[in-house]
Amino acid sequence: MFTSKTPRIKKLAEKYPEVIEKITGIFSGNVNIYVDYANVRPWSEKLQWHVEPRRLKQFLQSFDNVHFIKFYQGELIGDLRSQKEIKYLRSLEPRRFLLRTKPVKIMKFSVDATSIDAQSSVLLRRFIRASLLRKFDIETIEFLNAKLRRMNKSGVYELEDRKCNFDVELGTDMRVDHLTDDIDTFVLWSGDSDFADPIKYLLENNKKVALFATAGRISRELNDLVASGLFIFDIADTQNFICCLGEIGLKKHP
Repeated sequence: MFTSKTPRIKKLAEKYPEVIEKITGIFSGNVNIYVDYANVRPWSEKLQWHVEPRRLKQFLQSFDNVHFIKFYQGELIGDLRSQKEIKYLRSLEPRRFLLRTKPVKIMKFSVDATSIDAQSSVLLRRFIRASLLRKFDIETIEFLNAKLRRMNKSGVYELEDRKCNFDVELGTDMRVDHLTDDIDTFVLWSGDSDFADPIKYLLENNKKVALFATAGRISRELNDLVASGLFIFDIADTQNFICCLGEIGLKKHP
């Protein structure tokens, strides 16, 4: 059953009943929802709108059989913007909403090519897969090394990369919830191939699994599981229910 949590959701549900009906058909029995926010957030580039956590929570919890929403987000220690975001997400707890977070790892990679031979691929190997690098001719290697040297002359000698994935935590939570809670439907908001194994495990144990994602952001490994019973729902249909207020109506759907 669907019981709108806000007057706005009620109006939207009346306007787009087909969206509610479709999701209700997916949400069988007791439902747990797992949102890999680090994976979901980049979808905004393709969608041209953003998933707003509070509106997402209000919308999903309007489905009465949603048992828990588990939200996974990394925290950049010492960064005021990140801390503010975590504080905001914490404010959505505790009513059937659980935030899991951990520090974002910052990794630095040298791009110092000042002492590298123009025809050497030793530095490029750190960033380009060997199978692709072997296809490059000497001119390409020289060109790329020259680009790195120009970066060095402008003062750039290293790159910073941030990493924080919840593949292990999220996959473990799904398995544990399967064993300890009476959950019938597992809903994952992600398109990451690393979740193929836990999804396959749940399907093999006769659980219903649905993937909420956006077209073009779903890995081949997950698409392959459709034949085994995985449901895929395009979140574009939920735009006006879960996007920021200023982005309502930018797309044709819902």
